[in-house]
Amino acid sequence: QAQLVESGGGLVHPGGFLRLSCAASGFTIRDLVITWHRQAPGKERELVAAIASNGISKDYGASVKGRFTISRDNDKNTVYLQMNSLKPEDTAIYYCYAPLGIGGTWGQGTQVTVSS
Repeated sequence: QAQLVESGGGLVHPGGFLRLSCAASGFTIRDLVITWHRQAPGKERELVAAIASNGISKDYGASVKGRFTISRDNDKNTVYLQMNSLKPEDTAIYYCYAPLGIGGTWGQGTQVTVSS
């Protein structure tokens, strides 16, 4: 069964950092573009970052560009999101997504809360 599991969320002060992980099982991410999304209360889910299968081509949402870095380790079947200089507006549930199966495959999400 194809599955994505996010981890690494938590409570952090403004200006702090977190590293999220997205571990895949039941399939290989090697040939897939993987994306991170987030959804804050009362808001639509938005794209945060995307990484090509070769790990070279990356793209970021305007609100996180320069602060977040997406990376991947295909041997570990895992994608990461390094989040620096966190702001209260980064508070959300963070999800990873793989274009696998009908409708794609989403993880269950990990909560990130940025608050003093």
